[in-house]
This record gives sequence, structure tokens and C-alpha cells, in this order.
Amino acid sequence: MKKPSFSLPSVFGQLALLLIVAAWVTPTLGLFVSSFRTNEQLSSSGWWTAFSTQTRGDTRRTGGAQSFVKVGEKFIIQGRLLAADSGARITGFSLKSTTPDEFAAGDTVVVPDGQVFEERDGAPDGTLMVAPDSTYRLELNAPYEKDRGIRISYVANSPPAFVFSTYGRILDSEGVGQAFINTAMVTIPATVIPILIAAFAAYAFSWMCFPGRKVLFLVVVGLLVVPLQMSLIPILRLYHTLGETLGVESKSYVGVWLAHSAFALPLAIYLLRNYIAAIPREIIDCARLDGASHLRIFWSVVMPLSTPALASFAIFQFMWVWNDFLVALIFLGAQPDKIVLTIKLKNLLGCTGYRWEILTAAAFISFIVPLAVFFSMQRYFVRGLVASSVRGD
Repeated sequence: MKKPSFSLPSVFGQLALLLIVAAWVTPTLGLFVSSFRTNEQLSSSGWWTAFSTQTRGDTRRTGGAQSFVKVGEKFIIQGRLLAADSGARITGFSLKSTTPDEFAAGDTVVVPDGQVFEERDGAPDGTLMVAPDSTYRLELNAPYEKDRGIRISYVANSPPAFVFSTYGRILDSEGVGQAFINTAMVTIPATVIPILIAAFAAYAFSWMCFPGRKVLFLVVVGLLVVPLQMSLIPILRLYHTLGETLGVESKSYVGVWLAHSAFALPLAIYLLRNYIAAIPREIIDCARLDGASHLRIFWSVVMPLSTPALASFAIFQFMWVWNDFLVALIFLGAQPDKIVLTIKLKNLLGCTGYRWEILTAAAFISFIVPLAVFFSMQRYFVRGLVASSVRGD
């Protein structure tokens, strides 16, 4: 029995492939895990610590002047340092940030003279108790007059906790659900239209004879080098002019469909033409002998055989349009009823501040669909690209 041989280049190749896969999968996994964590967890620790108990220190303020209640001769301020549903347990606290675990949770400690009130009469300002569940009780000897409460430093143990309500909140109240629907309404037609037009053109360039065929194909290929950014503003002005002339809205779904289709057609025609031209001539000739017209040959013979190439370009186009920001911003704008996911994410980044749980969940929703499309069609991907790279005669 022949033993399998291992070559050094193949081992290095496999290792390089594993590193590339890890480089792509790790951020995706991190974003997925982060989307189920709370804002406090995201702010204090990395996603890789999500499945272990974390010990962290922080500083919070008690209630201010509006929070105290007079009980006998004492002025009481009480509340919670952490959210009730956080699951964290405080192990130590202090009035000094340098030693956050100076006292054990549950102890009642004397607040020194001058710690709360500026005037110092020699008597302690009061007492403080912080329980393990983060509830605190501050008893002062005089009414507290500042709007901001006193600072309490603490150390807490946070068990693994995952929140599943973030997705429902962003899809409803944050408007991500509407943006998701708008993105699908832009992406699906902007993927189907150029593929259909490019398939017809590719067949014509491959199997139909007409004057100027090669010159016209060279012109189409030459359009590949036209920068997208150079043509956006002229096309937008043209849309505005046509909109004013025809009395229709210039920033509409039709406009963005046409823009994406126009920018995608040169590459689509080039790839599909090379694939369709590589189909054996005997197959086309047999169909012609059976009396099939060009249209019948296209639908019954060429299209089924071109599935890998069509799927390869569909993946490219779908991902490009779904993740597009610039074209959607220019041709649709930021209208609330037409805003797409990429623009919505940018708006969330500007208005949510440090609400990272909102951003992580919205970001994961934005790329889960392209990811699903890629994996569902990936078996055609490499085969279609390799075949499309072969020049047809």
C-alpha cells in the first residue's frame, strides 16, 4: 500500500488557507457574540470573555439633591449602582477611586468629615452601605444640595449574560427593519436587471454575427476602466433634468436600479461573454439543425449551461449593491421611507453614542443576508470565475 506523501509547499498552503479562513471568521464570530451582550459588557471587556465571569471596577454616582429623603434627623439617599437585570454582584466598594475594593460589600462604613460637604465641623458626614446586589444607602447628617451625587468606586463580578431583546428593539423602534426592506427592494432588482441584459448581450457577442461586433465589445470592455465616482454627478444631473421634464421624482428606486445596472453591465457582459463563447459549437449547431431560433437556443441551451457564470456574477453584484453606501446616498438620499442599511448604520453611529449593543446587532443584520447568499451559491462561484476567465473565440 502506497503511503501518502506530504510536501512542504502543500503543508504551508494548507496553513495559509486556514489563516485566511480564521482572519475572516473571527471578526464575524466576534460581532455575532457582541450583538447579544449588554452595553456595560461591551464597554468593559472583549467578546472573547463573554462566556466567563468577569471582574471589573468602575465608578458610579449616587442620586443628587433631588433624591434625598429626610428620615428623623438623617437625610437618606438610596438607589442602585447597576441595572437590576445585569446579574453583576459587587464584592467591594470605596469612596476612593484608587482603592475601589477598600470595603467588603454589605459593610456599613463611616463617611469621613469633608468627604461629602465642603464645610468641616469635625463630625463625620454620614454612613454608606453598598450591598452585593448593588443597592446602596447613604445616610447624611445634613441635606445634600448638589445636583450630582457623590462618587462610589466598586469592584463587581459579572457572570456570562446574553440579551436577546436587542434585535427586536432595533428592528422596531430604531428603524432597522424598514431599512432592511428598503435594501432588499434596491438589491434584488439591481442584481436581476444587469444579469438579464448582460446575458442577452453576451450571447449576441458570442454566437450572432453583426457589423461592428468586435469593436462594440471592445468599447464595452473599455467601460470597465471608467471610475464610478466620475460619472455619479453627471448621471444624477441627468436624472434631475428628466425628472423635471417628465414630472416624476428624481430620487426613486427606479433611478438607483438603473444606476447600479449601468455600472455593473460592462463587467457582467465581459464575464458572461467569455463563458458563453466557450460553450462547444457542436451544441449550438445541433440546436440550429433542430430548427431552434436564437431566442430558443438562448433560453433552452445557453442559460442552463451558464448557471455557474450567472451565479458568480450574481454573488458579486448582490454583495456590491447590498453593501453600497455612495450610490444609494446620491440616488436615494437619506429619506426615512427609503433609507438603506448602510446609511442607517451611519446614522446610528452618529446618534447612539456609546450604545454599542445597538450598532453590533444592526451591523450583524446588515451582512447576514450577503453571507447566506454567498454560502448558498458558493459551489458555482469558483467554477464560474475560472470558466469566465477563459477567452472564447
